[in-house]
Amino acid sequence: MNIILRNGGPPIYEQIAAQIKGQILSGALAPGTLLPSIRALAKDLKISVITTKRAYEELERQGFLTTLPGKGCFVAEIEGDILREEHLRRIEGHLLEALRLADGCGLSLLELVDLLRLLAGEERGEKDERH
Repeated sequence: MNIILRNGGPPIYEQIAAQIKGQILSGALAPGTLLPSIRALAKDLKISVITTKRAYEELERQGFLTTLPGKGCFVAEIEGDILREEHLRRIEGHLLEALRLADGCGLSLLELVDLLRLLAGEERGEKDERH
């Protein structure tokens, strides 16, 4: 498990939770995977045990981790609805950023949609039949 912390960004516990969640969603951390203990992770990252505990608690609250007393924290089996909702939330964030960037350079919504269609066609190996 690779976690990189940055000063001046979101709180450290949020950075940890976001990076672990990202690794779970990408499949890098499979369901049932044992995570480092709270103390071990805190020591590795050179941060407070309280901060690590808060990150793990947040992930457990969101349904990404399961804690078994005396055994540790494990990646939870994620239900399809939770996984889909999380992906939709992330897509919405990226689309909002694309809208801001498009607005900043004067790209219309129609041009942005055309660009998305073009990119989707390229990603699928399709040829643009309009030209």
